[in-house]
Parts: sequence; C-alpha cells; structure tokens
Amino acid sequence: MPVKVLAKAKTRMSAAAGPHRAALALAVAADTVAAALRCARVRDVIVVTDDPLPAAELAALGARIVPDEPDAGLNPALVHGAGRGREWFPHTGVGALSADLPALRPDELARVLDAAARAPEAFVPDAAGIGTTLYTARPGVPFSPAFGGDSRAAHRARGARELLLPGTDSVRRDVDTPDDLRAALALGTGPRTAAVAALLPHFAPSAGHGRG
Repeated sequence: MPVKVLAKAKTRMSAAAGPHRAALALAVAADTVAAALRCARVRDVIVVTDDPLPAAELAALGARIVPDEPDAGLNPALVHGAGRGREWFPHTGVGALSADLPALRPDELARVLDAAARAPEAFVPDAAGIGTTLYTARPGVPFSPAFGGDSRAAHRARGARELLLPGTDSVRRDVDTPDDLRAALALGTGPRTAAVAALLPHFAPSAGHGRG
C-alpha cells in the first residue's frame, strides 16, 4: 500500500479541506489499513512510505513499514513493497491496494481477493471506471502494476482479469475529490475519516457517515 508524504497528499482536496488536508490524508490511509488488517484473506499489510508520521501511525495499527528505496514513482514503489512481501511470505500472493479507501469493508475485500486468486493477475477498477484500486498477482507470477492515468485500460491491456463483483463498492470507492469524499461518507467510512470530515465546512456529520 503506497502512502505519499502528507505534504503532497490529497492536493485536489485543498480547497475543501484547508488546514485539515494532511490530517484527512492520514485518516483515510489509517482507515484503509485498519480495514485491510481486519480482512480474513490478508496475511500482512505492507506500507511503502517515506513520511515518518504515517509510518508511525500505521505501524501502530499493525502494518509493516517499508521505505520507498527506489524513489522512482508509484509503480516502482509498489514493486519494491511486493518484493519485500514475497521475501517474507514466498508462497503467498501479493497485491497493491490504494491507500485512499476509507469506506473499505473487510468482507468485501475478502470476496474480491477470493476472486483474484483464480487468475494469475487481477485488478479492481475504481468507481469512476478509469483508475485502479487493487492489483494482485498469484505466487510465482511477475508483479507488474500499471497504476497512474488510465490504469484500468493499462491493466486490461496487460491481460489482468478485471473484477467487477456486485456488492463490493467499498473496494472501488477511492477518495481524491470532495465528491469522492461525499460518496465515501455515504457508504460509511472508518472513524478517523469521519472525525476529520466533521471538521470540514461542507461535510457536516449525518446519519451513516461512520462505521464506528
């Protein structure tokens, strides 16, 4: 799971989040990590980051922290993290999960990972149908993520199986914009995201905004 340096994270939320932008980015990542760790199909969560604040917070939740040693962009960072995972757990499949899925449900992630295990490579498109929120590779299969830009098309072109399972909206609901955050809050985010959103002028708390 990649986590940006907070000073550079969630820039499209700048106007809506104001001084809370970094806190929102950290809250979203923490809720994502916490949900992933509760998923029965997830053996470990490896976070690739060079920011000491999320490194400490996410490690406290139970994630393993790996520095971005390649320092060459998102996909090399993901390959590096997956490589460490394969060193630690050589007979386990690996996956790259977006760090901005604050409404993630462990049971929905489990269903997706069960389906992903049936294909050498698989991916889940984001809610907009352009990007990707999850990419997986089975043991022994080269790990070749293609995040960035139109990654849905890029993963399809590489032969990865697209997974569009009903009832797995939380796995697709990434948050980059104010409208994305509203949609995630409507699904029900984790408590950290809900708490920060409650501080934002245009995201007043309402029923269903948190999962507790």
